[in-house]
Amino acid sequence: MMRFEIESFSALKGALLKVCAEMGGLPENVLFDCKLVIDELVSNVLRHGGGRAFLSVERREVIRISVRGERDFRPPEKSTLSPPDAECGRGLYLVDAVASSRTYSESDGITVIIPIG
Repeated sequence: MMRFEIESFSALKGALLKVCAEMGGLPENVLFDCKLVIDELVSNVLRHGGGRAFLSVERREVIRISVRGERDFRPPEKSTLSPPDAECGRGLYLVDAVASSRTYSESDGITVIIPIG
């Protein structure tokens, strides 16, 4: 399991590079999905969750990605696509589009499962 404490967008980039290096051998589309999920969720936490994100990534039969912030934030159960002219509001919708599941707990924050096969 990889764990990161991320306090800036440059630290997010560094964490993404480390995750990609550790996830060698994954199909390209799965790696892309992992990067998308991490980028969207951590970016949202940096902007709206207290300025510091806690990320954990675990690879087993599936990829398990958990992200939480310093402040408790419970995302909506169902994501919706934002209007075409909106400047934000697509992240959770994109995450849900590539993940097989998304759950929330106070201890782990948002947890997303990405299938490998």
